[in-house]
Amino acid sequence: MKKYHYVDLSTNDEPLDEIPLSEYPRPQLVRDSFLCLNGTWDFAQVKKNDNKVDYLEKIIVPFCVESSLSGIKRHVDKDDTLFYKKEFTLPQDFNKGRIILHFDSIDCYSTIYLNSTLICEHKGGYIPFEVDITDFIQEKNTLEVIVRDPLDHVEPYGKQRNDRGGMWYTPVSGIWKTVWIESVPNHYIKSLKIDTTLSEVSIKLDSNAKRKKLIIHTPNEGDIVREFSQNEIKCTIPHPINWSPENPQLYHFDIITEEDKIFSYFALRTVEINDYNGKKVFFLNSKPYFFHGVLDQGYYPDGIYTPKSYHEYERDILQMKELGFNTLRKHIKVEPLLFYYYCDKYGMCVFQDMVNNGKYSYFFDTILPTIGLQKKNDTRKKVSQDVKDAFIRTTKETISLLYNVPSICLWTIFNEGWGQFNSQEVLKEVLKLDTSRLIDLSSGWFNNGNPVNSKHIYFNKMEIPYDGRAIFLSEFGGYEYTINDHRFNLDKIYGYKHFFTKEEFQKGLTSLYMEKILPMFKNGLSATIYTQVSDVEDETNGLLTYDRKVLKVDKEEMINISKHFKY
Repeated sequence: MKKYHYVDLSTNDEPLDEIPLSEYPRPQLVRDSFLCLNGTWDFAQVKKNDNKVDYLEKIIVPFCVESSLSGIKRHVDKDDTLFYKKEFTLPQDFNKGRIILHFDSIDCYSTIYLNSTLICEHKGGYIPFEVDITDFIQEKNTLEVIVRDPLDHVEPYGKQRNDRGGMWYTPVSGIWKTVWIESVPNHYIKSLKIDTTLSEVSIKLDSNAKRKKLIIHTPNEGDIVREFSQNEIKCTIPHPINWSPENPQLYHFDIITEEDKIFSYFALRTVEINDYNGKKVFFLNSKPYFFHGVLDQGYYPDGIYTPKSYHEYERDILQMKELGFNTLRKHIKVEPLLFYYYCDKYGMCVFQDMVNNGKYSYFFDTILPTIGLQKKNDTRKKVSQDVKDAFIRTTKETISLLYNVPSICLWTIFNEGWGQFNSQEVLKEVLKLDTSRLIDLSSGWFNNGNPVNSKHIYFNKMEIPYDGRAIFLSEFGGYEYTINDHRFNLDKIYGYKHFFTKEEFQKGLTSLYMEKILPMFKNGLSATIYTQVSDVEDETNGLLTYDRKVLKVDKEEMINISKHFKY
């Protein structure tokens, strides 16, 4: 078996902060109480039959075990157990009544102890969870986290694969998002749900406070102040400014109760499918809008799932905007909430994927659909009940977590048939939670009643006949241009059409958009997702190199391309 040669790349030459990624992690429900537990933890990786746990190593949280930023950079076998330990004390006067411990994501099965007491067990690698630790807290505290990550494909796993290569990537195990503590009063606002029109906001609270005050800060009208007693309030915004990539207006607001105070924001925007020139197309804010997008995997060579700094998110978003793109398809991954805040802030629409689980077949899920066999009855597919339950649970959790994010305009449920089952029943579950966004039920192929006509085209003729549904080219391109000093794998590369110079690469992209995509746009195409933002491991088909240090395309030419895709 050939041994491949991999290069250590870094996306940022700055030294790692002593407490990395220490920004407040929940931008739409902010309090003035925050203790970040990121940084150095004691660590042990224990094999199956080894009953002894010696914390002989240190790991940097929140970077996964496999990453170089963690300080470990080691594979995790399916029978391994990961042990984390952190000692901490609460700052003086920190306790306001209740103490809440937050884990923003651990992959995949975790058991949590505080001061030797079991306080929580959790499964799933993408969704934040929390536990009230008030009754277990002491003056000096020891937090222990025990994790297993067998990559058994029951829980959603995305593009992780033990035998990584091609379009499958290095696995991610253990803590990979921020660990933090807040203190809340005994009667506090547990959550909020925000709905908007183009001129009105509705806010629902989970709170038992009797008196509440809403203060909305508007850019031109001063503060809007409303007092209310129920757990829902609606407010009309005078002279509203609608959110769009061209004008990403956010409205910040406070909610104050007798004991609690939170800070948040919303945006006034709508997204729908409507008629334009006799065809169904995507609308933003009641006007036809072309979503000119790019696939965003959210992988980094030094942190894998987790960037060294949140500025890495900002840089990716802003660089894609500078190329004329207005949409990112967040591909099979749920990011930290700050990623979505930056999309809100800078004006980048997001098409958010659910994370796949279950089995994948290269022959049935990729080869046959690529050559045109794209019909499959997914009600007959044999999928175990635990796999179905895990996917439905995580899908509901993802929508609940990201419901308030204004930049998210579309949910992608199944991608290319990976783990796809009973899609119409799944669609019903999604619509119970959210009818305010577009839905791509089965991205790529295996239609099964998809509300949009979503196709992935890499090799076949660039053509999607109109069938009464809005047309969405949800993946295409994947053109490959490798820059040797910035490649991850020195032995293998992966892409769909090869170029050897920047000039040839740009010429190929320009030809693709102007000769193939532009006629589709003129014939009713609503959105495109080009593959992809950056190279990822073996894939060298990004607009940026994996380390984000080289832009492979000509910025002015990409801007010129984007100007043709406007109504």
